[in-house]
Amino acid sequence: MISEAQFKEEIKLIIANAIREDVGDGDHSSLACIPNTATGKAKLLVKDKGVIAGVDFAKLVFYYVDPDLTIDVKIKDGSSVKYGDIVFYVEGSSQSILKAERLVLNAMQRMSAIATKTNMFVNLLNGTGTKILDTRKTTPGIRALEKWAVKIGGGENHRFALYDMIMLKDNHIDFAGGITKAIEKTKKYLEVTGKDLKIIVEARNLEEIKEILQSSGVYRILIDNFNYEDTRKAVELIGDTCLTESSGGINEKTIREYAECGVDYISSGALTHSVYNMDLSLKAV
Repeated sequence: MISEAQFKEEIKLIIANAIREDVGDGDHSSLACIPNTATGKAKLLVKDKGVIAGVDFAKLVFYYVDPDLTIDVKIKDGSSVKYGDIVFYVEGSSQSILKAERLVLNAMQRMSAIATKTNMFVNLLNGTGTKILDTRKTTPGIRALEKWAVKIGGGENHRFALYDMIMLKDNHIDFAGGITKAIEKTKKYLEVTGKDLKIIVEARNLEEIKEILQSSGVYRILIDNFNYEDTRKAVELIGDTCLTESSGGINEKTIREYAECGVDYISSGALTHSVYNMDLSLKAV
């Protein structure tokens, strides 16, 4: 994953771009009927159940729009919530609250859905020692928010983007002329460029697992679309040579059995690409 400083910068960019997109040259609905001196108070109301996420992001949005707003948090990120719960109160300029409202709700609804789904997977893995990972299958432009939500839900982040880890998948391997050539070319590239990046290599069958193991320097082997039996065989072959990761259509019905095959990680694109937003509202008090 990227550094904390890089992550914070990504969040700043998301907020600035979202406000630019939504507000433009002004929130004319509010400007038309609410005096700029008017003040008010609103509450974030939960109309669903699950794991809340995006509270800290909401604070950043409100303060970006108006540093004089005050936020009184009642329920923190990562907490379980139910219908009727009040997550926070925000108070100050009525125009400022309304300007920030939609970005706060859009982000928190999606982040909470992701955190809720991630937490479900974490609970299914309880006691196995296997960790759940996200992927790059995220909504363009808000990846940092979605990966933040995975962490809030108890999951782990995979690489953030193409630049912070090497991941040799089937197409890389085929274009490079095979597994061994892809790995050797990668190690040479890292040596020439002076980059310190971990290498993950995808395997499509047990023979490819064996070939990967003939090369040094691989951080993790991605055991992709294997059945349970072959996954167990792959884990046995790999042993302590490097870390293991299962992927490929794994869902809540199959995740426990894949974990019991002994893999270190299971990655799931569904954490971020297949969720239903949590129902939240910002209501004037």
